[in-house]
Amino acid sequence: MERLLLVGLGGGLGTMGRYALGGLIGRLKSGWSFPIETLVINVVGCLAIGLLAGLAESRGVFTGVTRAFLFAGVLGGFTTFSTFGYETFQLLRDGQLAAAALSAGLQVAGGLGAVWGGAVLARLVWGG
Repeated sequence: MERLLLVGLGGGLGTMGRYALGGLIGRLKSGWSFPIETLVINVVGCLAIGLLAGLAESRGVFTGVTRAFLFAGVLGGFTTFSTFGYETFQLLRDGQLAAAALSAGLQVAGGLGAVWGGAVLARLVWGG
């Protein structure tokens, strides 16, 4: 039960962070229709999980409960695959095929690259 509550708390924190960052980026993009908010949030979340996983693997610093709080909770609430799917669907529905393909490609490549980059950064900073 403790783990479930911590995942819920982490999810709430991650969701609030996603909402705040998405709002900030939305105000800065000034009318651009490309869903840059979701891309940035998902890549940042992937970088964070790569970094934290690398730290956990090289230093063994997280307990199972801490990993659940951070990975499933905070980062699960922060990143947003369903929003990515919906925004890509809307781009396709609106006939913006190039933007939809670009968004999908950047989400996947950016996400995987960020996880890898976070893991490399963790090894550089903490060894392993």
